[in-house]
Amino acid sequence: MAEPLRVLVTGAAGQIAYSLLYSVAKGDVFGPKQPVVLILLDIAPMMEVLGGVVMELQDCALPLLREVIATDDEKVAFKDVDVAILVGAMPRREGMERKDLLAANVKIFKQQGAALDLYAKKTVKVVVVGNPANTNCFIFKKYAPSIPAANFTCLTRLDQNRAKSQIASRLGVPVDNVHNVTIWGNHSSTQFPDVAHAIVNKDGQMTRVADAVNDDHWLKHDFVSTVQKRGAAVIKARKLSSAMSAAKAIGDHITDWWNGTPEGQWVSMGVYSDGSYGIKEGLFYSFPVKISPDGKYSIVQGLSISDFAREKMDITMNELLEEKESALTTCQTD
Repeated sequence: MAEPLRVLVTGAAGQIAYSLLYSVAKGDVFGPKQPVVLILLDIAPMMEVLGGVVMELQDCALPLLREVIATDDEKVAFKDVDVAILVGAMPRREGMERKDLLAANVKIFKQQGAALDLYAKKTVKVVVVGNPANTNCFIFKKYAPSIPAANFTCLTRLDQNRAKSQIASRLGVPVDNVHNVTIWGNHSSTQFPDVAHAIVNKDGQMTRVADAVNDDHWLKHDFVSTVQKRGAAVIKARKLSSAMSAAKAIGDHITDWWNGTPEGQWVSMGVYSDGSYGIKEGLFYSFPVKISPDGKYSIVQGLSISDFAREKMDITMNELLEEKESALTTCQTD
């Protein structure tokens, strides 16, 4: 059996982590032959709660779970980790402006980035989930300069899953029949869910989603708006943010990064922009990516971009540029 992977989850006493940890420990994420050591990081006031999570993990008696380490010490948490899942972040409270949320989280990810740089393996794979995820990822990477930019990603798979589900429901097909839906840009209400190159298996035949739906107005308006605002709709209904679906998306993101994507298919990940599709280099922007079996991803090239898509892609890029400048200003004054 393989050597255990050291997997760090921050914000480990929170509701997303509670939905995620069982899947990771059971083998759903890294495979049925890959043992894991779970390192659970949270703030000091949450240690008692985290102790209860540790007890539950122990009581699951999972064969692949070799050890659980609960800590509020970043040195302990980041030591020699293979995978870092950054769920912990300052939540947006009622009346809080986005810029205030950004400023609070810049301080967290600046400090944790420095810890990653000092203590983690240089091969560590990072998934930033805590919002604003793209810009938190930018700051996290900035303060971990010894780790390659390609090792940093942020989560937009939840948005992709939401988009696929909307299309599948509209067409009356299983969600696994829908492929190559793309999320462009920021994990925010400016994101652009794009089906221009998506395909669907309907009645045994592969066809373009746009042709199968045959409703351009719905695809450009109701569909886009529903996906963009889905997180807010969940909060309004549950009085809590998405947890089960976020945890599922984290698992999907990592599983594909670990094992690769099927031939002819791609997934959406927030990755370091190399300038593809006219997106400013250095931003963490959601692109369609293909992943090889050895875990190396590349941005899908050569997709045609309509004027409608170009406008949407630029809107979300400009929001990220504004966030980046605000975050850098906070770093300088901190």
